[in-house]
Amino acid sequence: MSNYITTPIYYVNGEAHIGHAYTTFIADMMARYARLKGEETYFLTGTDEHGQKIEESAKKNGKSSQEFADEISALFKNLWDDFGISYDQFIRTTDAEHKRGVQKAFETMVANGDIYKGHYEGHYCVSCETFFPETQLIDGEFCPDCGRTTSIVKEESYFFKLSAYEQKLLDYYDAHPDFILPKSRRNEVINFVKGGLNDLSVTRTSFTWGVKLPESMNDDKHVMYVWLDALLNYITALGYGGDEERMHFWPATMQLVGKDILRFHAIYWPAFLMSLNLPLPKHIGAHGWWTRDGEKMSKSKGNVVLPREVADAYGLENFRYFMMREVPFGQDGDFSQRAFIDRINSDLSNDLGNLLNRIIGMSGKYSDFSIDSVDVAKYHTRELEEAHRILGGLESYLDEVQTHRYLEELWKVFTIGNKAIEEHAPWVKMKEGKTDEALATVALVANLLAKASVMLHPFMPQTTATIADALGFTIDTAAYNRLIAEKALLEPFVIKKVPPLFPRVEEPLMPEAPKAMIEEAPKKAEAPKKEKPEAKSDEAPGLITFDKFFETSLKVGTVVEAEEVPKSKKLLRLQVDLGEEKPRQIVAGIKEFYSAESLLNTQVCVVANLKPAKLMGILSEGMLLAAKDDEGLVLIRPESPRKAGSSIG
Repeated sequence: MSNYITTPIYYVNGEAHIGHAYTTFIADMMARYARLKGEETYFLTGTDEHGQKIEESAKKNGKSSQEFADEISALFKNLWDDFGISYDQFIRTTDAEHKRGVQKAFETMVANGDIYKGHYEGHYCVSCETFFPETQLIDGEFCPDCGRTTSIVKEESYFFKLSAYEQKLLDYYDAHPDFILPKSRRNEVINFVKGGLNDLSVTRTSFTWGVKLPESMNDDKHVMYVWLDALLNYITALGYGGDEERMHFWPATMQLVGKDILRFHAIYWPAFLMSLNLPLPKHIGAHGWWTRDGEKMSKSKGNVVLPREVADAYGLENFRYFMMREVPFGQDGDFSQRAFIDRINSDLSNDLGNLLNRIIGMSGKYSDFSIDSVDVAKYHTRELEEAHRILGGLESYLDEVQTHRYLEELWKVFTIGNKAIEEHAPWVKMKEGKTDEALATVALVANLLAKASVMLHPFMPQTTATIADALGFTIDTAAYNRLIAEKALLEPFVIKKVPPLFPRVEEPLMPEAPKAMIEEAPKKAEAPKKEKPEAKSDEAPGLITFDKFFETSLKVGTVVEAEEVPKSKKLLRLQVDLGEEKPRQIVAGIKEFYSAESLLNTQVCVVANLKPAKLMGILSEGMLLAAKDDEGLVLIRPESPRKAGSSIG
C-alpha cells in the first residue's frame, strides 16, 4: 500500500502562523504513522508563489516578484526543516518542473474540450484572487468574503467548463461520503454546487507573474490564473507532464487544507482531475481556524502566534502534542498559554513523564535496573488485554483525522500503567517476599509504556525515541510489528536513567497577548464629580445615557458558513463575515426557527464586542439580534444589503 499526503501549498504573502503549523504537524504525523507501519509514503508541502497579489507586494517592497517569493518561501522551508518535518518534497510553483506540468495539463484540458477562449467582465477581489458576480457583492462593490473593494475587470480570458461537471461532482460526493472530512463539511460543498456552477476564468492578461500558456496555444499574453496553477502542484510534484516516475502515488490518500480553501479543493480540484481523466483523492480534510485567548489573531491587534516563538518557549514536542490534542479536527481551536501549561503539567508531566520516572526508580531499588517480562502475562493478563484493545482501535480515529480522540484513547494506556502501580503496590510485594509479583508489575508498566510510545511516535518522535532508548529498543517498523501487531513483550533489558522529560511549567513563558480591542464611542474627558441628583418621579428605572448605549458595538454581518451543532436541539454554528480579517464564529440558539442552509449568504445584525463564551464547548464570538414573541423568533436584519462590518446605531 502506498500513501500520498499533502498540505496546502502556503501562499507567500507572509511568514508562517500557527494555522500553517497545525496543518503541517498533522500531515507530518500521518506520514510518520504510515512509514511506521512499513507503508510506502510520499509527503508533500511547499509554497504557492504566483498571482497579482504577490506581484504587487514585490513592487511595494522594491523587489522583483521572484526575489520576493524566494525570501518568503525560504522562511517556510527553514521553519519546517528546523521543526524536523519529514516531507519528501518541498514544491514551489516557480519550479520549472511544476510549470511544465501545468502547461501539459492545460493542453490536455483544451484537447478534451474543457477550455475555451472568451471575454470576462466581472468584479475581481485582488486579496481573495476571486471573481464574484454582482449579485454576491455587498453594496454592489465590496467582496462578500473579505469586505474589501473589488474592481471591475474586463479582459480576454480562457475559461474552464466547470458548469459541465456539476452533476458529476454531486454524483461523486454521493458515492463517496467520506471524500470530505469532517463529514459535517459535506453539506456546505454540496449546497454550493447545487446552487449552480459558473465556468471558471483560468487565465489573466492584466499581470505577468504566473505560468505562461503552452507554446502550442500561440498566445503568450496570458498567464494561468492562480487556482489552476496552484492546485495542479499535487500532481506536478509526482512528475505529471514529465517523467512521471512518482505518479504511482496518485491518488492522494489525504489532502489537508484550511476550511477557507475547502471549496477550491472539493469543487475546482476534482473537476480539473476529471478533465484530466485522473482519479480523485481519497480524502480532503478541512480544519478550522485558531484564535488566541478567545480573540481572532491579527497583526493590528499584535496577538498573532508565531510557531517558532512557541517552540522556543515551550518545546517543539510539547507544541506538537498540544495542537493535535486540544481541538477536534474541523472545529476552530483556541491557543491559550494557560491551557497549554495545563496539558504539559497534567498529560505530559504527570501521566507520561512520571510513569517513566516510577519505572526507573522501582527497577533501581528492586532489580539493579534490570527488567524482564517473563512473568508479566502470568500476573497481568487483564491489563495487557485492555491495553491491546485500546491500541488496536487507535487507527480508526486517524481515518477521520480525529487526532484529539486518538491521543485521548492512547492516554488510557498510561492510566492503566499508573493504576497498576497503585493497585499492585510493588513496594508492599517486596516487603512480603513476593519478588516475582513485584518485578512483574514493574515489567508490565515498562511494556505498556513501550507499546504506547510506539503509537505516540508519529506525534512526538523525539520524546518517544528517548523513551524507547531508555527501555532498550528502537521505534521502527519491526518494533511496531512485534509490540503492536503481534502483541509481543519486551526482551530483557537494563533500563537507562534519563532526566525528567517534561519539567513542570508554573507561569506563562511567552508575553501575554494584548487585551482585545473593543470598538467604543470616543470617551469624553471626565467631568468633576457631582453629587448624584435624586431621580425625578417621571424617569423610568434602568435608563442609560447615549454614551452608555454606544459602548455596544452593533454590526451588519454576512453568514458565510452555517451548520448544526451535533447533539444540540437548539444550536447552530455560524461563520459571520464582519469585514474583519477572518469571519467570526457565532453559536446561536435558533435551530428551531432557521435551518443552517437557509442562513447561508444572508445578512444578520451582530453584537460584536461581547466577551467570547463557550456553548457546548464551542467558542462563540458574538450574538445575533432577534425578536421573539408568542409566534416564534425572527432575526433582525438590514432592510437592504449592506457592506459586511457596517456599524448599526
